Amino acid sequence: MNSKKNISLFTFLSLLLLLTLLLNISFGQVSIPIKEVVKSILGSSVEKETWEYIITNYRLPKAITAILVGISLSVSGLLMQTFFRNPLAGPYVLGLSSGSSLGVAFVVLGSSFLPAVIAQFFVSSYGIILASCVGSLFILLLIVLVSKYLRDVMSILIVGLMFSSFTSAIVNILTYFSTAEQLQKYTFWSMGNIGNISWQNIGFLSVVIFIGTLLSIASLKPLDALLLGENYAKSMGLNFKKTQNIIILSTSILTGSITAFVGPIAFIGLAVPHLTKLLFQTSNHKILFIGTILIGSIIMLLCDLISQMPMSDFTLPINAITSLVGAPIVIWLIIKRKTI
Repeated sequence: MNSKKNISLFTFLSLLLLLTLLLNISFGQVSIPIKEVVKSILGSSVEKETWEYIITNYRLPKAITAILVGISLSVSGLLMQTFFRNPLAGPYVLGLSSGSSLGVAFVVLGSSFLPAVIAQFFVSSYGIILASCVGSLFILLLIVLVSKYLRDVMSILIVGLMFSSFTSAIVNILTYFSTAEQLQKYTFWSMGNIGNISWQNIGFLSVVIFIGTLLSIASLKPLDALLLGENYAKSMGLNFKKTQNIIILSTSILTGSITAFVGPIAFIGLAVPHLTKLLFQTSNHKILFIGTILIGSIIMLLCDLISQMPMSDFTLPINAITSLVGAPIVIWLIIKRKTI
């Protein structure tokens, strides 16, 4: 019975994802009929060349990016919540987002201290991506190094939070000495942006996320054992250190790459796993894994659709929309399930 219910839910969510994708591409400052969107995706000729240009060069890349963001952050959130056995753990709990923010802050807010040629490169889009990757990688290496000397997962959680506090303090100091123009550029990055990624970057990002997703799949069975506690999992023959490293590495790849390319995106990784568990009523991570991928993609596409403000001339920051959508969901889930 549960198997039939899960198949029905997966089918419904898949169809909803397809519909949301088409609506996301169809609506915006210029409304494009869904029929023409389908034609463009299938490679057929579209009625107007301008529609074809908008779909191919702007809306389709943005929609694919939204799906990649939804997949990465939702899966990362699921891994972290089970690994730490903490319903409020999210993809940024290890401090990776703070590391990315620190890297970007150094090159954007500290660009005045760099030689002009170097500063010009680092304040470009590719320079910011590189700085974000380096900052995230730096925190990852610290987490992996420190985790070798820690005996329990809660200590890793605390260390991650301390890294976040430390990097935030440095960012605040850099902010204090920055110009208004530098602050504006950094603020725009921190709001998140999924609309300025080229097809080349999408291809690279897809490969990285594919690798991170494969690693996370390898940890699904161990995560089922970890639900009953670390000691129980070890008594069942689980290599805890190996599982821990795989989970940390996969989360770092998924979260770090997304943050580098689109900036920090709030609440998706925290809210989607809870929503998936509530919908599927199971603790089987194979089912939850597929569910989070579908629901995360749908919610990100919906948030992007809202941020576009159909038929208007402006676009709201995606981070603001995900927070507006995600925060009420988390509050409702906490009240409903009495998680805390």
